[in-house]
Amino acid sequence: MDQAEQLRNIIKAKNQLSRKPAARVITVTSGKGGVGKSNTAINLAVQLKKEGERVIILDADFGLANIEIMFGAVPKYNLGDLISQGKTIREVITKGPNDIGFISGGSGISGLANMDKDKLSYIIRNLAELDMIADVIIIDTGAGISDMVMEFLVASGEILLVTTPEPTSITDSYSLVKALYTHPDFSAGETKVKVIANRVAKEEEGEVLYGKLNSVVTKYLNAPLTYLGAVPQDAQLSEAVMQQMPVSIRNPKARSAVAYERIAKRLMEKEEQKYIVKRGITAFFSHIVSGKKDRVEVK
Repeated sequence: MDQAEQLRNIIKAKNQLSRKPAARVITVTSGKGGVGKSNTAINLAVQLKKEGERVIILDADFGLANIEIMFGAVPKYNLGDLISQGKTIREVITKGPNDIGFISGGSGISGLANMDKDKLSYIIRNLAELDMIADVIIIDTGAGISDMVMEFLVASGEILLVTTPEPTSITDSYSLVKALYTHPDFSAGETKVKVIANRVAKEEEGEVLYGKLNSVVTKYLNAPLTYLGAVPQDAQLSEAVMQQMPVSIRNPKARSAVAYERIAKRLMEKEEQKYIVKRGITAFFSHIVSGKKDRVEVK
């Protein structure tokens, strides 16, 4: 029995013990660094929490630790400690502002594929608990199209692509979408890619940006994108970053905070969620471990 089959059996056994709903996993990414991806992840988490959702952020931007820096909180443990030190999932969750939990990814995720059955079973049990204590899990990936970023995106059912009006950002966003849609393990029918236009001068600029990107993606990849909205260039957001506090908390009436609120509300609309399959974080990681196209669904 190969490891992928072992993983499927472990998850099936876990499901027989619990039929609770799986969390909604939203992956935030960008074609290049410096476009506001982590800020987007954090502020959407704050706004979704205001909507009554239990939210946890997984910082998968390895080596940069953007989430903990922006939250002004230093985690005692990270996901690598869950994998290598036997810590529980609750021990590796750090509380940020507004009681939003976040998990620092550490460097241990790459070792998942080489674990024995007992260790893998322990990880899955803990991840299954994470599915039960969160309604929404936001994954903040690294930027660009590295192998690790692509593994996260291929495993995702819902991707938020953050881009800006800069020509290089639009070009890099297209390159990321192209790499995703041509990945051998990617299933276009199971994944929704949604665009957030960041740092725009006005709302119309975001719509134009989306139109340009979507037309190219539709023409060459036959894969239309979804537009979630735009976030304006905002000095108050920059000030909040300097204070290590999300603008949605520091100044809820700031233009950027109001924009994040609108986007979060759209994410929670019934029509927006209609075609989203909540597979949960266990199925997400099962895809990364197995590296196979046939994803494991956790119901």
